[in-house]
Amino acid sequence: MVGEISQECKDSPMNKPRIIAIANQKGGVGKTTTAVNLATALAAYGLKILVVDLDPQGNASTGLAVDQTKRQLSTYDMLIADKDPTPLIQATQVPDLFIIPASIKLAGAEIELVEMPKREHKLQMALQKIDKKLFDIIFIDCPPSLNLLTLNAFVAAAQVLVPLQCEFYALEGLSLLIKTIERVRAGLNAGLEIQGIVLTMYDRRNNLCNQVAGDARQYFGDKVYETVIPRNVKISEAPSHGKPVLLYDHQSVGAQAYIQLAAEMVRREKLVI
Repeated sequence: MVGEISQECKDSPMNKPRIIAIANQKGGVGKTTTAVNLATALAAYGLKILVVDLDPQGNASTGLAVDQTKRQLSTYDMLIADKDPTPLIQATQVPDLFIIPASIKLAGAEIELVEMPKREHKLQMALQKIDKKLFDIIFIDCPPSLNLLTLNAFVAAAQVLVPLQCEFYALEGLSLLIKTIERVRAGLNAGLEIQGIVLTMYDRRNNLCNQVAGDARQYFGDKVYETVIPRNVKISEAPSHGKPVLLYDHQSVGAQAYIQLAAEMVRREKLVI
């Protein structure tokens, strides 16, 4: 229910939530799928997770079964109307996983933000109002474009997690994203860094997939996660049922991959559980 955060959630072990933007300006790369399923897997590990749906399509909200009727107040109101974000937080069907949903109103937010003072800092200022003890990690699911909403996410976040589809144009698009992050680091958020790159829609039988994976590892080194997310029909089916794949079919190779990705993130980031 809106604004209902359990006492268990208030006992989060970390003093300050780690804010991670999940971004790629190219659509269809598994960005929202990664946001929903990685958040679910980390919650299963016992971490307190908040997903901030910053995509006007609202796919993360749909994937976590937030009905359209429960999106009257959304990230749009937090950004544009300066609503306190805490009452906008909704529990999900996953224990320890919460969401601030998106609504279609967010589609017009970029136009409205243009005339606002500190327009690049609106999300940062909003998230600062959330009690730091409530969550261990805040994931921001960005829209598939490098617009003002994504810029807000980069200013608010400490790190960027990049899902990278194993296809021909992937690395070309990634170079543009890296340049954007560098510009944000230079002018708006000096501490912003790439948290990691996750290879998605991977098919080891496909030579092109292996080539893209090899090129990414050669160029970005250990920034690329060892865990890869395979092409898997269960991952594609799960959102239509309003469930993360870990709830839809936890034995599927897709679900197991996200569990492994969460475990790798816990080890790499030395997250407290």
